[in-house]
Amino acid sequence: MRAVVIESYGGPEVLAIREVPAPNPGPGEVLVDVVASALNRADLLQRMGLYPGPEMEYEVPGLEFAGRVAAVGDGADRWSVGDEVMAITSGAAHAEQAVVHAEQAMAVPAGMPLATAGALPEVFITAWDALVLQGGLGPGGTALVHAGASGVGTAAIQLCRSMGAEVLVTASGAKCAACTDLGAAVAVDYTTDDWLTAVRGHTAGQGVDVVLDVVGGDYLDRNIDALAVGGTIVQVGVMGGGRATFGLGKLLPKRAKIVGTVLRGRSLEEKVALSRAFAEQVLPRFEDGSLRVVVDRRFGLDDIAAAHGYMEGNANVGKIALDVQAG
Repeated sequence: MRAVVIESYGGPEVLAIREVPAPNPGPGEVLVDVVASALNRADLLQRMGLYPGPEMEYEVPGLEFAGRVAAVGDGADRWSVGDEVMAITSGAAHAEQAVVHAEQAMAVPAGMPLATAGALPEVFITAWDALVLQGGLGPGGTALVHAGASGVGTAAIQLCRSMGAEVLVTASGAKCAACTDLGAAVAVDYTTDDWLTAVRGHTAGQGVDVVLDVVGGDYLDRNIDALAVGGTIVQVGVMGGGRATFGLGKLLPKRAKIVGTVLRGRSLEEKVALSRAFAEQVLPRFEDGSLRVVVDRRFGLDDIAAAHGYMEGNANVGKIALDVQAG
């Protein structure tokens, strides 16, 4: 099968398309003919040697995919050959075939093309897990989401809107309009305006219940200032730097929490439970139109280096989708 292979660590030029052995489904697993995937920041970090993936003969990146079941392992009777499924994975999704545990795979929402479904699982599961399961956000709550025009950001805005929570976001320039179109109550251009002042003004000084942050670095101290009493900061990325200095004493009167989270490093049992809960509680909102996948641009598998370069330019609003093979 054809796959994207990281042959050394560095810029997009280290990515190559190679013929590699196809995986075999083990007990409880399904083999999927991958139609589509998508690019995530973790793929860029892995390419640079900063976010190691699982051990494999060939280092193939990719954290999500959608396609059709091609074969089932022993005991994997939940799915049949030809079923359309999607899933998060620890790696190896940027390939023509991928293996996933049958209990972790999710049915593609009715009416959704596989080309779209390939860009759904990673960002929507990340945003939902961070806001709701880790952050405790519920109807009537308020969230601050940094990088609101990113894949995770566009998912988070819609999830907040669909559950009846208010969301404020930071973004740059023209991206702010895209965020308000998706449902953000306030979109602050962080290149020209002070987002902390905007948060305090909009919440009448009360602050927000949850901060979803992919930036880190200097944002942490100000995120604490933006929190309401009892609030939670959920850190899902460190685009702005992995080191931070903050006023520890600020946490005490606010009874605040800082939670760090990733999906890749979780156990199979955790991923199965999360995927099943997401399928039950969130996927129906795609079928009724409450949620949609925002795709900025599509690239073919052979153009993977260009896709990485495009993401590094920070021009996208929503997901960068990857067409792996004809659907």
